[in-house]
Amino acid sequence: MRNANWEIVIGLETHAQLNTASKIFSGAPTAFGAAPNSQACAVDIALPGVLPVLNRGAVERAIRFGLAVGGSIAPRSVFARKNYFYPDLPKGYQISQYELPVVVGGAMAIKVSPGDTATEKTIRLTRAHLEEDAGKSLHEDFQDKSGIDLNRAGTPLLEIVSEPDMRSAEEAVAYARALHALVRWIDICDGNMQEGSFRCDANVSVRPKGSDVLGTRREIKNLNSFRFLQQAIEYEARWQIETLEDGGRIIQSTVLFDPATGETRAMRSKEEAHDYRYFPDPDLLPLLISSAWIDEVKAGMPELPEEMKARFVRDCGLSAYDAAALTASRETAGYFEQTLAAAGTGHAKACANWVMGDLAARLKREERDVTEAPLTPQQLAGLVARIADGTISGKIAKEVFDALWNGEGQDADAIIEAKGLRQISDSGALEKLIDEVLAANPKSVEEFRAGKEKAFNALVGQAMKATKGKGNPQQVNELLRRKLG
Repeated sequence: MRNANWEIVIGLETHAQLNTASKIFSGAPTAFGAAPNSQACAVDIALPGVLPVLNRGAVERAIRFGLAVGGSIAPRSVFARKNYFYPDLPKGYQISQYELPVVVGGAMAIKVSPGDTATEKTIRLTRAHLEEDAGKSLHEDFQDKSGIDLNRAGTPLLEIVSEPDMRSAEEAVAYARALHALVRWIDICDGNMQEGSFRCDANVSVRPKGSDVLGTRREIKNLNSFRFLQQAIEYEARWQIETLEDGGRIIQSTVLFDPATGETRAMRSKEEAHDYRYFPDPDLLPLLISSAWIDEVKAGMPELPEEMKARFVRDCGLSAYDAAALTASRETAGYFEQTLAAAGTGHAKACANWVMGDLAARLKREERDVTEAPLTPQQLAGLVARIADGTISGKIAKEVFDALWNGEGQDADAIIEAKGLRQISDSGALEKLIDEVLAANPKSVEEFRAGKEKAFNALVGQAMKATKGKGNPQQVNELLRRKLG
């Protein structure tokens, strides 16, 4: 990208579908995958004479989000009508919030690169407001016609608007991932991007480096994967820079990203707020949120990721990197805590290593979520305990892990006994085997005594082979050293 002399400026508008059982202004269900138009009631399709009734659960989820990001919960907010005409918008307007949103301000902390060297940055939030979703236009199965499915009409959304604080596609993706993890952590959105429960609009502009004047932005709509978000921003920024360097100008507009070509294309000129003719919805009273209501929601909030990370470092002695990895999702954190509770606090590092290592790798390979792991936290804790007390070695533990995963036993102890995997720690038995190994490998013994350390490793390997992997590695090493002088 020819961006040495340019700065990219990005802000995201994210729509998180709130996980209420019913819609924001009606009692119609919000379940995904129903037959077209089977979940659209009279209120959703705006039949004459119907009136909207606000869903209390949607408001409580908005309050929960505001508390999680340190925003201000407005004691009084107002619903407005946003007027525009699309075939899938049955009322001819969308009920949203404009001048007085339910949440103002707040911030999200992001890490741009992985590991302990990650760069931390704070992304400010402008607002978060409640609104209803529109329906969906379907084009694929109708040849020269389009179909309209109004099942999504009235589905509750929380639109989360960031300040234009991001300066690269990587930062935008890091922010989107952090926001995605947070809304799932506080249980206000299932985060299913394939089903449209979490989708982003990216406002992208460029300006000469050193300038504090914002360039003309173009808004990329409805990005429903982190990969598409990154590709779309990178292409759009490159296109804008090339256009300006070639003497062209950027026209404010709404664009779509085509995953097939990796390109953005203009859809329409970008509307301004006055084009939507916002005005307070006369059918809805102002939303009043008392301090007592906020306190009630706060009392039911889970421990937030940053708080849990600090606790893992402080109380469990884990590194900041380990704590961050374990709190990447609420489900992973819960699995670790249950494992640790069963194993005991003295085994925090071992439990963390198994959860982040073998467990995570196996889940990724089989494309499963941690909630679908066939190995329970209690079973994993039992395995950790048998390593700690010397019953099995770390190498044998992997075999036991696989057996537990495949359902070959109820717990580690049963598998160890059934397969005869108990570690050999008897000094007499090990000495006898080591004597046989030394007698059978005189060349390696001679090389070690001549100063070649690699020869010792070869003898360790032969000794472990003689014990069929069941020898206590520490004892094998100590006995070999002693016998070799």
